[in-house]
Amino acid sequence: MMAIVSSHILDATDGTHAGGIQARLVSLTSARQLFASESDPGGRILENVDVSEEAPDARYELTFSTRPYWDRKPVPSPHALDEIVLRFTMPDPEARYHLPLILSSHGYSAWVSAPEQLV
Repeated sequence: MMAIVSSHILDATDGTHAGGIQARLVSLTSARQLFASESDPGGRILENVDVSEEAPDARYELTFSTRPYWDRKPVPSPHALDEIVLRFTMPDPEARYHLPLILSSHGYSAWVSAPEQLV
């Protein structure tokens, strides 16, 4: 069973796509790392996730490592967030889960869209 986890990361400070942000997905239930990835220049992540060994009620943690992103900016922010962590479930093991992220150096907005059924 393969789910899809995707994200679109936007930088609210300058209205650009946030490329080059490391992300990793871990099952909190089994402690397995399911992927380690990086947002593309358009700020997007799209990963197939094998959840066949996970319990139906498994909980997941998607961590975005944002400190290196802020350190690369022309005006680094010494007090920027190091990581952003989103915890969620994937009740349908064959759906797409989209977790958009709008970030600034001192805050963020995130949500999980309803599971999209794969055809």
